[in-house]
Amino acid sequence: MDFTLSDEQRLIVNNVRRFVREEIAPLEDGMDPDATSLPEKVQARLVEMVQKMGLYGLGIPAEFGGPDIDTVTMALIAMETSQHRAGLYAPCYGTFGGAGLAQLYEASPDQKERYLFPTLRGEKRGFFALTEPSGGSDPARAIQTKAVRDGDDWVLNGAKIFISGADKADYGIVFARTDPEKGRNGITCFIVDKQTPGFHVRRVVHTLRSTHYATELEFDNVRVPHTNILGEVNQGFAIANDRLVRQRIPYAAGCLGPAIRAQEMCIEYVKLRETFGAPLATRQAVQWMIVDNEIDIRTARWAVLEAAQRVDAGEPVRTEAAMAKLLASEGAGRVVDRAIQIHGGYGVTKDLPLERWYRELRIRRIGEGPNEVQRLVMARDLIGQSLH
Repeated sequence: MDFTLSDEQRLIVNNVRRFVREEIAPLEDGMDPDATSLPEKVQARLVEMVQKMGLYGLGIPAEFGGPDIDTVTMALIAMETSQHRAGLYAPCYGTFGGAGLAQLYEASPDQKERYLFPTLRGEKRGFFALTEPSGGSDPARAIQTKAVRDGDDWVLNGAKIFISGADKADYGIVFARTDPEKGRNGITCFIVDKQTPGFHVRRVVHTLRSTHYATELEFDNVRVPHTNILGEVNQGFAIANDRLVRQRIPYAAGCLGPAIRAQEMCIEYVKLRETFGAPLATRQAVQWMIVDNEIDIRTARWAVLEAAQRVDAGEPVRTEAAMAKLLASEGAGRVVDRAIQIHGGYGVTKDLPLERWYRELRIRRIGEGPNEVQRLVMARDLIGQSLH
């Protein structure tokens, strides 16, 4: 297995790295340390630059107007676009565009006209509603939101929580139980318009991310047309699971950006900072932290690239994606923790991006499936599906 970059990949990585360091990072010096957006004129200028680079619309399949980039290159880009203060949850402040709700690429022609294409044009926003108050790590069993057929409609009742962007969205992809006797084979995926009577954004849920929040949703006799079923009745979990598995790869790659940048900051700092008459770089305790950082970064990077390569080869990737997500989120958290320790008092100030990365990386061990569940997924593949 050879992870040497091709000439094209090297060119793309260098261009993205230059964009982050010359255009994005300098802007953050004058912004609120917890900012997640740019002024409109600045955003427009940077989007135009990305479009000229041929990289706008990352994650959008080429047949829908996105760049023709393989999964390995996408992972390499994700490692670069997250190397700034807001990079974990606002990589390059959205100037590279995005794929929107990937499940919609499997929608019917009519659904694509009503939801996918307006979303790609920036005319509509969507949300993804899977997690419920009863649980989220095992959605096949935790989903209690019910949908009952009534003529040409389905009537939804239930609740969702930790749903990002629902308050500002126009519609959402909502998973509900349509056959209580079939477990994961009794879940259906619905496209729900936000203005539908009975749909309520009950409250916002504030988290470690200072300027971002999730929402809690309620469905009170919400009527959804049968034509708004995404995929087939009782086959919704397959739609959710396939995309969740694949999403863990760019999610893991995004964790590595702050870790890589934190390591660079540490190496620069220990050469300059002196204690008791000698540079920090001469202290064995510090040297070992630097080495441990490098081990965590390289181990996770190899796992991410292997998983990405298997996707491009059309091979099964569930275990590899779970391993990449686990290694990257936990390893990056350790790297940033050591970086804060090396920087001492400066490490916990908002003058540096370390404290923000520290907070937000803690979330990554939960997002896209808690790491404990990733271990369970791998155990099932390695030992047998009968594990519970």
